[in-house]
Amino acid sequence: MAAPADVLIPTPRPAVDDGAVDVLSELYVPEARQWLLTSTGRIAPEGYSWMQAVHWVAGAGLYEPRRYRSHGPRRFGVTTVRVAQELAELFPCRPGIEYLVRRTGLSERSVEYHLGMLRETGLLAYVVRGTRVSGEMAQASEFARMIPEAFDIALGIRTVLRDEDAPAYTRAMTGIAETGRELMAKLATKAARKVRKPRSKQSSKAPVKGSRKAPDQRVVTAVSHEVRCTPMQVGTSSVSTAGTTSLPPESKLASGGSKSSTPKKSKAGGRRKLNAVGRRFQLARELTQELDWLRGCSVPRIAWVARHVADAGWTVTDVKGWLHFRGEAARVRRGSGLLAVLLAGAEKILDTPEKRADAVEQWRGAQEAARRHRIQQVRARTVRHDGDWEAPASRAVQREVEAAFAQVSEVASGGRRQDDADDDQATPLELSEQERDGLRPTAWGQLMRGETDLIIGTLNVMGPEAAERIYGADLVRRARQLASAARSSLMTINHR
Repeated sequence: MAAPADVLIPTPRPAVDDGAVDVLSELYVPEARQWLLTSTGRIAPEGYSWMQAVHWVAGAGLYEPRRYRSHGPRRFGVTTVRVAQELAELFPCRPGIEYLVRRTGLSERSVEYHLGMLRETGLLAYVVRGTRVSGEMAQASEFARMIPEAFDIALGIRTVLRDEDAPAYTRAMTGIAETGRELMAKLATKAARKVRKPRSKQSSKAPVKGSRKAPDQRVVTAVSHEVRCTPMQVGTSSVSTAGTTSLPPESKLASGGSKSSTPKKSKAGGRRKLNAVGRRFQLARELTQELDWLRGCSVPRIAWVARHVADAGWTVTDVKGWLHFRGEAARVRRGSGLLAVLLAGAEKILDTPEKRADAVEQWRGAQEAARRHRIQQVRARTVRHDGDWEAPASRAVQREVEAAFAQVSEVASGGRRQDDADDDQATPLELSEQERDGLRPTAWGQLMRGETDLIIGTLNVMGPEAAERIYGADLVRRARQLASAARSSLMTINHR
């Protein structure tokens, strides 16, 4: 149910933009709420709707960065909106600090400041937080573009959760109050415009080139094709030998006799259009920055390798889509040589923009599937680490576990005497030599990958003596050491 009109639309204030709201005292999201699972906002359906919320926060004046930190930007302003514009165009929203520095021209510290401001206002939420491990490549954080709950309250936006089992951040917009429609229209106009980097304005007080100063120190603009009051001739006659000279009116004399004394600006904004060679070098530079296995390669060499696709109008995104379609090597020794092999004949196969767009969509779909797979792996690892013990993967050990649980059930139900159960536990089931020979290589292979579930499960169910008879004392000792080290926060185990 929408709030009353006098609550939603505040009285206009001269110091704040149209999106200001007087009802909410402040807009700040603590660090614990800056994750997708803990956020109170909802996911923005697209970048355009998200930019409406960004402009609302920028004009509301409800967030002051210096209120929560002693350094960094003083306000949520134009620079933050420029960073948000770059994030609105990404899918998925997984920007690297170097990418934003290159796109915005800001420093690394400034980019980190503005990303923090977007999180503190509820406009961004972590999906996966980036990592920086010594000796490995830094992984960029992945964000979800969020619409703060305060935005829905201020404009009277009604939302509904279409699936009851879905999380709260998947709410969808169903309507808006009449009092918030005008403000939403203004925010839509702002979201459609591009906020650009402000240019330094030259002082208008500087004299124009070619001007001179009169004795009273006032600037007098030089007149082009100035008509002299006295004709150039010998004698005192007022008629020129070359013909009659007509004097211009006073309006033209005041302006210097020309249409405009200000030099005209070029229509292209001063930017020179790239030729074929320039497009090749531009594509090569972007490839060396975007592809990890091309970092450090010579830009002129990459420009020569990619000359055919550059001449065909390909972008770096098109090249990524083709590389996904073509396949990449896991181990690269010479990046320029591998790129030459992969791009051979690419411009002839994907010879239309529609084919290139289809390849890009397939590449993005594969990236999204890989991202979801990584999330599922992290969740499964977290559940396995924090949850109860899981059954081992080996069928032989599973049979022994089932037999042990069956014995416990029989004793608990009174089906067998306690002394018989004790005798059975004292003499555990023995495995044949063939089964042992099959279990030991399996356990050793899992141990090399950092997995100890098979050996630790046998230890927990059958005891140390039985585990040592099956796998050997050395293998059991290594599994115990690795399992204890995995629980330490000072050690990280990665699977290659």
